[in-house]
Amino acid sequence: MDVTTGPRALGRVAVGVDGSPSARTAVLWAAAEAALRGSSLCLVHATDTDGLNPALFRSEIDHGRRTGRELLDRTAEAVAARHPGLLVVQELSGAPPPAGLLGAAALSGTIVVGHRGLGGFSSLLLGSVGLEVAAAATIPVVVVRGTTEPSDDRVVLAAVRDENDLGCALAAAREAALRKAPLRLLHVWGTGPGAGSRTERRKGDEQSAHAHVHPMTVLADRVQEDFPELTVHCDGEKSRSVPGTLVEATHGAALLVVGGRRSPGYLGPTLGRTTLTLLQHAHCPVELIPRHGPGHGSTS
Repeated sequence: MDVTTGPRALGRVAVGVDGSPSARTAVLWAAAEAALRGSSLCLVHATDTDGLNPALFRSEIDHGRRTGRELLDRTAEAVAARHPGLLVVQELSGAPPPAGLLGAAALSGTIVVGHRGLGGFSSLLLGSVGLEVAAAATIPVVVVRGTTEPSDDRVVLAAVRDENDLGCALAAAREAALRKAPLRLLHVWGTGPGAGSRTERRKGDEQSAHAHVHPMTVLADRVQEDFPELTVHCDGEKSRSVPGTLVEATHGAALLVVGGRRSPGYLGPTLGRTTLTLLQHAHCPVELIPRHGPGHGSTS
């Protein structure tokens, strides 16, 4: 299957540029990702002057735009040095950064952000821009952590929960196919308090494991239909800490793809505890695939 064309193709890549080390890392990753896709890269710098316009002097607005344009030019030059054939578009927006990124990516792209920005509170694990974009986007969002560039020698990991994560699994399969890397579908479920005798608990564990593994098999079969040449590994694991086990699994992964079970337009806990933990602690870039609809606003 050609993963760069067709209705399910991976679209353009839009990345936030603010001059921070985290953003520079995100730009390098986004450029390499766009080159893999054979698509364009959109560098976005948002000055956030539109809403503040009445409170700013004209000279302040002009200075912000001039500084932003210079930053975009320098960033584009750095990208061209690494990827001379890549089409790079610059966008200078007067909107707040989240709105600027969402507008640049439109309805068919992927947004890439660094895990930290230039804002204060250095102890925060995920910057406010990344958090707001991840919570509001209806398209894929990648928060770049760990490695700076897509890797073609490591597994692409997809954290899946049930058959409703087919979109997540297929997105991960497309990323794995681009890298010519294997795909690992991983489902981790939590352990509840023990009850009954040891034999009863063992039988319960066996029944629970079967109930959790079956949806994985369905997903793997569906992925192989669309990507027959892709190597797909399917794993299920129970754990006292689902987020902790998933974070540990990201060691050595090129990319983690996870579905977002939340309603659009909300922040914080509506992303879900597990999703937030992965965005804050994963050892590789994390791609969040939005899931909307009944029941997807759960924080579980």
